[in-house]
Amino acid sequence: MTTKEDTTIATGQFGVYLIRHADDNLVLGQRLAEYVTRAPDLEEELAVANIALDHIGLATHLFTYAATLVDGDTSADDLAMLRSEREYSNVLLVEQPHDGFGDVMVRQFLFDAYQLLLWQALSTSGDSTLSGIAQRAEREATYHLRHSSNWLIRLGDGTSESHSRMQQSINRMWRFTGELFESDELDVAVAASGVGADPVELEGAWRACVADVIDEATLSIPEDPYQASGGRSGIHTEHLGPMLAEMQSLARSYPGLSW
Repeated sequence: MTTKEDTTIATGQFGVYLIRHADDNLVLGQRLAEYVTRAPDLEEELAVANIALDHIGLATHLFTYAATLVDGDTSADDLAMLRSEREYSNVLLVEQPHDGFGDVMVRQFLFDAYQLLLWQALSTSGDSTLSGIAQRAEREATYHLRHSSNWLIRLGDGTSESHSRMQQSINRMWRFTGELFESDELDVAVAASGVGADPVELEGAWRACVADVIDEATLSIPEDPYQASGGRSGIHTEHLGPMLAEMQSLARSYPGLSW
């Protein structure tokens, strides 16, 4: 189930699908929040903070809707703050740490290009609630991609030092992009039911977009064929656990706390 009228896919399955994308956005929002106070100038400080809030706000909408589908006693806060590392289903790209501004922008750019395509596809979802969320998210993702693309081009085609650092960032992050387009039985089911999107169908447009921007930035796509995966099934890199411990510390120390 995904709408009141559509029983092609089970309600719980659709909730799991929503949680995947909520996890992506919550984890990336947390990573961006870690960078606040470290941006190169005040304007970029505000931009990073606002983009982080966009991702966290989107995660909140998705978790809130998912909570009504997976278990009547589960809340959005429970999904965000009381699950373990193995229960998180975000892609590995968004959990990667950053050593500097180049890592922040490259990670953001690679994910922005994917998310814009995703929300465009989901904006016509047969589920009215998800389509409404996606339509708003598409507008935000359009700005996010423009922002990260501009920085990629500015720094990639800048000084020899900025070019070198951006290429190093691409080399570090590229191996986590293949997972964005892996499809499993759940992806196939929600796409077939008309309420979700099969990520396989997004890959061609993503590669074209990414290649154009990287070329304009005078950078290059790494030739190393290795691609890491496992995030969707709860197998994460060593970076997620410490991040979740910090993010969830208050909620776990004071369960049920209300403000």
